[in-house]
Amino acid sequence: MSRVLGLDPGTKRCGVAVSNTQRTMAFPRPAFMVNDALLVRLAAFVDEESIGLVIVGRPVALAGHETASTIEADALYHQVGDTLRHVTVLQWDERLTTLEAQKSLAAAGMRAREQRDHVDSAAAVIMLQNYLDGLHAP
Repeated sequence: MSRVLGLDPGTKRCGVAVSNTQRTMAFPRPAFMVNDALLVRLAAFVDEESIGLVIVGRPVALAGHETASTIEADALYHQVGDTLRHVTVLQWDERLTTLEAQKSLAAAGMRAREQRDHVDSAAAVIMLQNYLDGLHAP
């Protein structure tokens, strides 16, 4: 079975997580910088990692309405779908994943300054794991 790629879109970095081949566990990968090379790098990563499904996080406000971040994530979702035509690309609610990731990293003893390089992919892991858990729910 192919693996699943989880993307947590941000303005500077895009968090990255990948599932195992059984699609039961999510693992962090280094975040990608959001720049002109992002889509090329994603396409190469999808091929290298045998990805068959991409989940792009969609941040919405707690009340459920769209924000500026939602609009940026929607744009990335469409760009990824247009670029990666050989894989399925879906969106998934990623509300509060960054906050959960920050708390988790802090609980692991990582100071706020150290968290910057890890929080985006940690949030991607949480979002992807939530998606994977939904696949295997009774």
